[in-house]
Amino acid sequence: MGDSPGTLGIVRFGVEVAVARKIASVGVVGLGTMGAGIVEVFARNGLDVTAVEIDDAALARGRGTVEHSTERAAARGKLTAGERTALLDRITFATGLEALGGVDLVIEAVPEQLDLKQRVFAALDRICPSSAILVTNTSSLSVTEISVATHRPNQVIGLHFFNPAPVMRLVEVVRTVVTADDVVADVEALCARLGKTDVTIGDRAGFIANALLFGYLNHAVTMYESRYASREDIDAAMRLGCGLPMGPLALMDLIGLDTAYEILDTMYRRGGRDRRHAPVPLIKQMVTAGLLGRKSGRGFYRYEKPGSPVVVPDEQTPGPATAEAADGGRTVAKVGVVGSGTMATGIVEVFAKAGYEVVAVTRGPDRSAQARDTVRASLTKAVVRGKLSESDRDAALDRVTWTTSLDHLGDVDLVVEAVVEDLAVKKALFANLDEICKPGVLFATTTSSLPVIECAVATNRPSDVIGLHFFNPAPVMGLVEVVRTIRTSDEAVATARQVCAALGKYPVVCSDRAGFVVNALLFPYLNDAVKMLEASYATADDIDSAMKLGCGYPMGPFELLDVVGLDVSLAIQRELYLELREPGFAPAPLLEHLVTAGYLGRKVGRGFRAYDR
Repeated sequence: MGDSPGTLGIVRFGVEVAVARKIASVGVVGLGTMGAGIVEVFARNGLDVTAVEIDDAALARGRGTVEHSTERAAARGKLTAGERTALLDRITFATGLEALGGVDLVIEAVPEQLDLKQRVFAALDRICPSSAILVTNTSSLSVTEISVATHRPNQVIGLHFFNPAPVMRLVEVVRTVVTADDVVADVEALCARLGKTDVTIGDRAGFIANALLFGYLNHAVTMYESRYASREDIDAAMRLGCGLPMGPLALMDLIGLDTAYEILDTMYRRGGRDRRHAPVPLIKQMVTAGLLGRKSGRGFYRYEKPGSPVVVPDEQTPGPATAEAADGGRTVAKVGVVGSGTMATGIVEVFAKAGYEVVAVTRGPDRSAQARDTVRASLTKAVVRGKLSESDRDAALDRVTWTTSLDHLGDVDLVVEAVVEDLAVKKALFANLDEICKPGVLFATTTSSLPVIECAVATNRPSDVIGLHFFNPAPVMGLVEVVRTIRTSDEAVATARQVCAALGKYPVVCSDRAGFVVNALLFPYLNDAVKMLEASYATADDIDSAMKLGCGYPMGPFELLDVVGLDVSLAIQRELYLELREPGFAPAPLLEHLVTAGYLGRKVGRGFRAYDR
């Protein structure tokens, strides 16, 4: 027989082989949003479920949640009427833990309070069969500390579902140092039966997804609290700039600010007291005031009613005309673009397609020819895909004048520089533009990490200098970060916003700090993923899977690092660390070593993974 009670054994060629225990009936303790979702997942997949709550009122709410969810699934064609009836027939609703006396596995989904979970597990230890596996759905607490409340810690394991449980494919399987191997194998087999993708990890604060997610969310709240950018702009920046399904503040409202606070506080205490996991004071204040997010009808946003996803205007909602827009901007008809790289050619294409006359300045005739061909090829591709007519392509190309002389920028209304990310080069360029261009011209830098103010003070008109950070590929990405320095005028900001609107881009206005919005939130998260890999906490594949399946990210952190380039990522992370002096932002040594070794990502054929070239 196996080490754990309930494991079956057969003799094969004279050797006893462990066989997974049969799990036919399960119990679920706690029928809140997560618990009710877990009940539905089990019942959908043919298991008999005993769903338990503390009293009749809570049980009725839990039953209502399951019935409403399955009714909605049936209405959407995800379940037939017969399948829904069979699903509901598999569920027994009961009050009191005594109803779980005959189950093969029980999972608790009660509030994130260690003492409460320990009391539940101590009771389950007395009530459940000796062979039963005891599971916690905790998202941040120590599974080990929960397990020691029982006399069978080797049969206790974490199974962290993601909300909504019937939809999200990821489950984190959390084993402690004493969890039996056969228990891990049985739970992994159960995940496969449920149609879930599991990643098995050790018992550390935040596991994978929350350890990476909540530092990012907390940082976003810090931005909002300091009025670095508006809530709408922070959320739009991460949706449009990174392709995330939700912005961080909207996600906080969905999770619940009280839940987020508890997770952050637990991670801070369990995870070495990293300051980035110390809950931002604003979160505690909002929780105290009852502003818990969607479930209370108000959090960072106001909602139609408690529990509704519909956002309604409040006192912070931008009006149809902001103060800056009301001041008005300057007229821009002719634009200069300096540079010949990927970003520069993309920006030339964007302005030309939008109807602007463009003067494109490169370093030499060969560069001009290459850049011209690049723009033509991109526009032709749009024609082939049916997104642009041939006449519109030809008209856009006719609007572009290619030159190698900055002197041809003397009559433009806006200059956008997209040269190499070298501050000395950019400052010299802005000093030249200051002498060449007419008064009233808006100067814009596309830098993604350097201080815009350094470019501004290289001129005698710093109030006319601004950052316009386009995202690559510029013709496709809908976001532009509009970066104002302490010297930038309101008129310059208004002009930049109007230009972005004319280009069909969403302008996010922020202050001149390292990383602006997107990079300041994105790259510390990527750096944390590298530190997680470096600590042998999980594999790159599991970390990528956790963030894609558990959080809905379009790419895992290591996939994204290899695409961006490890050298570029390291440079940005260094800039963030040097400006903010936050110890947690120090570049991961593994990232530095890979760059030193020349493993820069896809562009060289090897980064965190190897690629065919």
